[in-house]
Amino acid sequence: MNPGHRRGPLASAVAGVLLLLTLAGCGAGNNGTPDAGSPPSASSPVTPGTTAAPTPATATPPPAAPVAAPPAQQLPPVMGASAPVTLAIPSIGVRTDLLHLGLRENGSLEVPEDTGNGTPASWYNGSPTPGERGPSVILGHVNALGGNTGVFADLQKLKNGDEINVSRTDGSIAVFTVDRGTLYSKNEFPTLEVYGNTNNAELRLVTCDGYDPATGLFDDNYVIYATLKA
Repeated sequence: MNPGHRRGPLASAVAGVLLLLTLAGCGAGNNGTPDAGSPPSASSPVTPGTTAAPTPATATPPPAAPVAAPPAQQLPPVMGASAPVTLAIPSIGVRTDLLHLGLRENGSLEVPEDTGNGTPASWYNGSPTPGERGPSVILGHVNALGGNTGVFADLQKLKNGDEINVSRTDGSIAVFTVDRGTLYSKNEFPTLEVYGNTNNAELRLVTCDGYDPATGLFDDNYVIYATLKA
């Protein structure tokens, strides 16, 4: 998997499944159009009581009018590839360095490992870099060892229009605005909606939610959708 390239839907789906399976294990102990029919005939109507004038056998049909090509789709402007360094969400007081994690040898997704002091968030390096076209994925724990809060504990406090800033290695800052936040059951996770290709540069912040004390596991995922600010 090459970082910084727009992924195809199938590849995005696979990455999404891997991510879902991995996040499913984050618990308190290990952080958590109908058919329009045929067009009408273009021939002239025949007046009742008359017959249509036949076309002379020697007549030459008029040349077909040229068909104008449809205008090319104008995609929103995006930034070039540059790996992320830090993530800041001023409205909820988050600032974190970003790890760059990928896939383990068994195909599962790497997640930040809590060694006792909490962990920073991580950018999945199989997704586009923040600011590139497509959905860039950043993961973070909702809790931490010792009953502490995780870096993404307050994601649900984000409101539409809040800003998310990602500093990049080229010195630029990709500024995103929150579109929405959605809670999903892990059993009904919409993989393509979260990880499928997009025309704009977008960001996905993903964490766990729905803690079940009986199992010590989280039953849900909470996802923030954000779009690169024009």
